[in-house]
Amino acid sequence: MLYEVFIVVYLIVALLLIGMVLIQQGKGADMGASFGAGGSNTVFGASGSGNFMSRTTAILATLFFVISLILGNLSSTQEKQVDEWQNLEGAAVEQQVPADKPADSDVPAADPKPENNIPE
Repeated sequence: MLYEVFIVVYLIVALLLIGMVLIQQGKGADMGASFGAGGSNTVFGASGSGNFMSRTTAILATLFFVISLILGNLSSTQEKQVDEWQNLEGAAVEQQVPADKPADSDVPAADPKPENNIPE
């Protein structure tokens, strides 16, 4: 149950991190704005969106890596369930063993030597 909750949180954090990275401005965007090429970003305050978005991206990246480590630890200690359908070759081999041969022997049974009926 805990594993599934971490998977859902992991996916949400990953999508938020991708979104935050995609909406950030590049480093060269400030140069164009200083020459009047773009409007100033006063939605996030006088310092612009750089401080807010950088901090949010760093928090999301830290959460992403911490949850990755937790999920790795949970999946490594989780006991693997044996799948009955995984090894179908063993069932086919058991059906092909003839009834007159013992099933536990790995050595094939040798044919008895033919009798020598040549007169001397």
